[in-house]
Amino acid sequence: MPQVSATPATASDTELAQAREIIRVISDSYSTKMVGQERLRTSLLVALIAGGHILLESVPGLAKTTAASTLADTVKASFKRIQCTPDLLPGDITGNQIYDASSGTFRTVLGPVHANFVLLDEINRSSAKTQSAMLEAMQERQTTIGGEVHPLPRPFLVIATQNPIEQEGTYELPEAQMDRFLLKEIVEYPSPAEEFEILGRIDSGVLDPDRHVPGAISLDDVRTLQETASRIYVDPSIRNYIVQLAYVTRNPAPYIGEERARYIKYGASPRASIAFLQASRALALLNGRTHVLPEDVRELRHLVLRHRVLLTFEADAEGVRSEEIIDQIFAAVPTP
Repeated sequence: MPQVSATPATASDTELAQAREIIRVISDSYSTKMVGQERLRTSLLVALIAGGHILLESVPGLAKTTAASTLADTVKASFKRIQCTPDLLPGDITGNQIYDASSGTFRTVLGPVHANFVLLDEINRSSAKTQSAMLEAMQERQTTIGGEVHPLPRPFLVIATQNPIEQEGTYELPEAQMDRFLLKEIVEYPSPAEEFEILGRIDSGVLDPDRHVPGAISLDDVRTLQETASRIYVDPSIRNYIVQLAYVTRNPAPYIGEERARYIKYGASPRASIAFLQASRALALLNGRTHVLPEDVRELRHLVLRHRVLLTFEADAEGVRSEEIIDQIFAAVPTP
C-alpha cells in the first residue's frame, strides 16, 4: 500500500488565484463603507480565513460595529448583533426551551449565537455568567440547551468589542475567555484626511445605517479561503520559531533579563502557538503566497500575544505596555 503523507498538499497556483479574487471582492466591498482602518480590515480577514474569533478594543465611535456588519454584509450569510448589558442572561445568547401549551411539550428556540457572524457589542458589560455561556460556543462550536447539543453553523465567527474606558458597570473578561480569541486588535483614531472623507461619505449617504453592502461572496467562497489557507506551507524552522517564542513568554528572565521579566505575570498558553500557525497561514494567503515567512509571524505578534501575555499590577502602575514586552521577546529570539 502507498504511504500516506501526514503533510497536506501545498496550495496550488490555481487555488491561490481563486483566493486572491475572493479576497479582492471582500476588500472592495469593505472599502465602500469603511474609510481607512486597513489594519482592522486585515485583522478581520485573518480571523475569518483562519476560522478564529477576534476581540476589538477602542474608545467609542471608531467604527468597530460598522466594520463587523460590513464584513457580514459582504458575505451572503446570517448575521446577529448582541448588545451586551449587565442583565443579559446566558439563555438570551444560546437559546431556551419554551413550553408550548397547545402541544403540552417544550420546544427549543435557538438564540442569536446560532449565526455565521455574531457581533458581541461591549462584551465586558455582560456578567461573568453570561460571558461563560460563550465559551462552549466559541471553543466547541456548539451550544447545549436542555441537555440537547445544537451545532453552530460553519463558518462561525465571533467579533466582540469592548471599551477600555467607562469601566463602571463592566466585568473584566476572564483569562480563559480571552485566550479563546484568536486575535485582539486595538482600533486607532482615523487620520485627519480619513476623518474628512468620513464627513463626505456621511453627506453622500454611503454610511446610512439602512444602506447595506450587497452580498458579494458566498459561504462556499469563505470555506474555499479557509481550505486553501490550511494548505499554506509552514516550514519546520518557522514552526520551531513559533514554539520558541511561546516558550520565552513563559521563561522570560534568561532572554529579556530579570528587570523586564518581573513584569510578566503569566506567559502565553499553547493556544498562542496554534494561533500563530493558523493566523500566519491566513496572512500569507492575503499576501498572495503559498508559504509562510518569519515576517508573517512578526507582523502578528501584537494581535496574537497582547491578550495572552498577562502583565503584573506593577507593570500597569509603571505604564509598561504588553506590546513593549512582546517586542523585547521577539528581539531576543533569533529569526530563522
